[in-house]
Amino acid sequence: MAKSPPESPVEPFKRALANAARSLAESPDLEIVFSGEGPQLQGNRAILPHPPRDLGPEDAARMRGIADQMALRLAHHDAAAHAKGRPQSAEGGPIYDAIEQARTQAIGANALGGVRENLRAALDQTWAKKPFNPIEAQANPPMDEIVSLMVRERLTGEAPPPAARPLVDLFRAEIEAKAGPDLDKLAASLQDQKAFGKVAKAILRDLSMGDDLSDAPEQPDEDEEGGEDAESESAEDQDGGEGEDQSPQQTAMDDSEATHRESEETDSQMMSAEDDPDAEDTDEQPDMGEGEQPSRPDPRADARIPTYKVFSSAHDEIVAAEELCEAEELGRLRAYLDQQLASLSTVVSRLANKLQRKLMAQQNRTWSFDLEEGILDVARLTRVIIDPTAPLSFKEEKDTEFRDTVVTILIDNSGSMRGRPIMVAAVCADILARTLERCGVKTEILGFTTRAWKGGTSREDWLKAGKPPQPGRLNDLRHIVYKAADAPWRRARRNLGLMMREGLLKENIDGEALMWAHQRLMGRPEQRRILMVISDGAPVDDSTLSVNSGHYLERHLREVIEEIETKSPVQLIAIGIGHDVTRYYRRAVTIVDVEQLAGVIVDQLAELFDEEIRKATRATSTLLQPPPSTQGPSGPGVGRGSTFKEVRRALA
Repeated sequence: MAKSPPESPVEPFKRALANAARSLAESPDLEIVFSGEGPQLQGNRAILPHPPRDLGPEDAARMRGIADQMALRLAHHDAAAHAKGRPQSAEGGPIYDAIEQARTQAIGANALGGVRENLRAALDQTWAKKPFNPIEAQANPPMDEIVSLMVRERLTGEAPPPAARPLVDLFRAEIEAKAGPDLDKLAASLQDQKAFGKVAKAILRDLSMGDDLSDAPEQPDEDEEGGEDAESESAEDQDGGEGEDQSPQQTAMDDSEATHRESEETDSQMMSAEDDPDAEDTDEQPDMGEGEQPSRPDPRADARIPTYKVFSSAHDEIVAAEELCEAEELGRLRAYLDQQLASLSTVVSRLANKLQRKLMAQQNRTWSFDLEEGILDVARLTRVIIDPTAPLSFKEEKDTEFRDTVVTILIDNSGSMRGRPIMVAAVCADILARTLERCGVKTEILGFTTRAWKGGTSREDWLKAGKPPQPGRLNDLRHIVYKAADAPWRRARRNLGLMMREGLLKENIDGEALMWAHQRLMGRPEQRRILMVISDGAPVDDSTLSVNSGHYLERHLREVIEEIETKSPVQLIAIGIGHDVTRYYRRAVTIVDVEQLAGVIVDQLAELFDEEIRKATRATSTLLQPPPSTQGPSGPGVGRGSTFKEVRRALA
C-alpha cells in the first residue's frame, strides 16, 4: 500500500490556529482560509496569510495575534450598532473605527494572558516596520493610529510599542488636554458597545473631528436598524479584522479601500444623473485590496478625470539587485531560497525540460527530400532497384527558421506577495532563465515596488509645496533589475534571493512598471519580444489613491496595456495569483494556488513558441512541397505511391 506524502511542518500549526480562533470567536462554523490575500475578515470567513515554511517563534506569535484580532471582532463587535453611530466625517470615521477595534482587542487581552501576548507581538512587529518621519507626522498626523494606541493604553495598561512611542509622544499632550477626561471614561463601558460608542463620539467632539449633525443630537433610545444603515453595515463588515495590529501592506490596502469606496459613490451619483445603463457596475463590494477584483470604471467617467501624471520622478530609482544588499547577505538569502523550495525546484525543472525539448526541436536542422540535386538519398534507392529507369532522389539539409527571441519576466514585488508567492515566483523565474539560456533565448528578470509605505520623499515634497490638488502619482518608484538580458544566468542567480529580504516588498504601481519593462524590450535587437507579468493584485499605492480618484492607478494600467496590446510588437502575457487579471489583459491566466505557477508559466511560453513553430512549418512546407506524383516509366500502374504488389503486377 502506497504511503501518503509527508505532512508539511506548518499544517499542525494551521489546524491549531484555526481551532483556537473558532473557540475565541465562539463560532464553530468560522471558516479559516490561508491565502496570499490575507489578512482579511469577510463576514464569517477569516483569511490569514500563509505561515512561512520555516516557522519561528516570532512569526508564530504574529500569526496568532492576527487570528486573535479577527476572532475577537467576531465575538464582541456588532456591525449594525457600530454603523449606526459611526460619524460620517472623513476625519472622525477612521478614528471611531480604530477606537472600536481597540475595545474588542482589549476585552480579549484583559481576559486571557496568551491573547494579550499574541496581540502585543503582532502590534510590535507591525510598528517595527513603520519608519517614523517627524516632518510628515506633523503635516499629516495619523490620528486614528495615535488615538487607538492611547485608548489601548487606557484599557489594558500597556504602553505603545517602542517604535510607536515617538509618534504618540508627539501628540500626547495635545490629546490629553482636549480629551483626557473622556478617555478615562472608556474603561467603565468596555463591555457595552453602545455606551462605549457614545464616549468615543465625545472624544471626537473634544478633538473637533466629529459630525456636528450626528453627534450633537444623541439618540440613546433608538434601537431600530433602518434600511438606510445597510450600506454602512456592509462597509463595516468589510473592515472586520483590520485594525492596529495589521501588517504594513494591509494597512496601506485598507486606506486605499476607503478611497475606492468614496470614488465609487461619486461615480455612481454621476452615472445616475446621466441615466447610465451600466450603473450596476458600481454595486460591487467596496473592498479593493490587492487580492480583490477591481470594479471596471465607466468609460464616460474616465473622460472627466485628468490624465495620469507624476508629481515628482526625482526620487525614483532603477537599481540592480546587488546594489540593494551586501554580497554576504545576498548569498545567505539565496541559500535560504534554495533550501525552502528544494522540492518545488524538481517540479519546475521537469516542466522547464519539456519547454527546452520543444525549443531545441524547433531549432534543430531538418532535411528536404525528393530534390533534383544534393546528397544522394540512400533510403530511396529501392526505387532504382525496382525500376532501373527511375531517376535518383536527392536530399538537402536545411536550417529551421527561428527568430531571435528575448523574454522579460516582470514580477510584482508588493507586500501582498510576501511569503510563499514571492518564493515560488523567484524560483520559477530562476529555472526558466537557465532553461531559456540553454536554448539561445535571452531572458530578463525585473521587479517593481515602491521605496516607502504611504508615500516617500515625493509626498514630503508635496506637503512642503502646500498640497496642490490632483498631484498624480505620489510615491517613489523602485524598479529592480534582477537579471539583465545579456547577463549570463550563473552571474545573476544569486540576485533573486533579494526577494526574500524583509522590508523590500511594499506597494505596487503596475502601469509605470509595465511601461518601464516595455521600453527595455523595445530597445533590444531581437526580432521577437515577450513580456510576462506575474502579479497578485490590482495596483495599490495608498499615498497616490488618497489624493486622487479611487481608480487612478487602475485606469492608467488599462491604458498602458491597451497601448502595448494594440500598437506594440511585444507579446504580452499575464499570470494572476488569486486575482482575475483577465479583466486587464487579453492573454492572461488566473491561478488560485501558487503551486500552479510553474506549470502555467511553462504552458504559456510553450503556447507562444508553438504558434511560432506552426507558422515556420507552414512557410517551409509551402516552399519545399514536392511536385505532384508522376507516372513511372513502366506504365500508368506504377507511381510514387504504388504498393509492392502493384509494382510486381506492372513489371509482369
